[in-house]
Amino acid sequence: MPLPGASLFPNALLPLHIFEPRFREMLDHALRADRMLCVALVRPERPHWRTSADFFPVSTIGLIRACVGRADGTSDLILQGIERVKFLGFRQEAPYPIAHIQALATETNLTVETDALAAKVLEFYAHLKNSGRELPEKIDRYLSEMCDPEMLADLIASTFISDAVRRQQLLEELDLNARLRLLIQYLREEGGSAAA
Repeated sequence: MPLPGASLFPNALLPLHIFEPRFREMLDHALRADRMLCVALVRPERPHWRTSADFFPVSTIGLIRACVGRADGTSDLILQGIERVKFLGFRQEAPYPIAHIQALATETNLTVETDALAAKVLEFYAHLKNSGRELPEKIDRYLSEMCDPEMLADLIASTFISDAVRRQQLLEELDLNARLRLLIQYLREEGGSAAA
């Protein structure tokens, strides 16, 4: 599902309102098959997508966790990110794209640097909480106990990085330490400094 400004990260949730006829058809196809679909970011310089060249080739495959159909044919759904993927080619492009995908694995060589970078991300989150940008209590408690730096990076990026192209860069970065460093840079630039 190519969308302007929207991206899905692994483990994150994305609420969607489906109203376009082509996406209603796509949703019906996904619900009858494996309940999975990808959300691809439409390139900012191309506000309307027509072909696969109009959106980024790296995305996250998501599982439709909940879907409520409306009397007018529209639907509201919650998509949960499962795994980063790359589009290798397309079986169909219209009325909606169906891609051949390849799973993308994060390069996780956990080091002391990884721990330090994750701790810095948590410092930024604590700063954001103090400025009133807190996640729901259950997720907040979950984050404070989290020991998976990859999941931490994805959840914080998904929630607190507002610029769509920056979110896409974080999604495409497969080296975990590089992703954490980039996330810290963007948190500093978008949310003000936490600790220097």
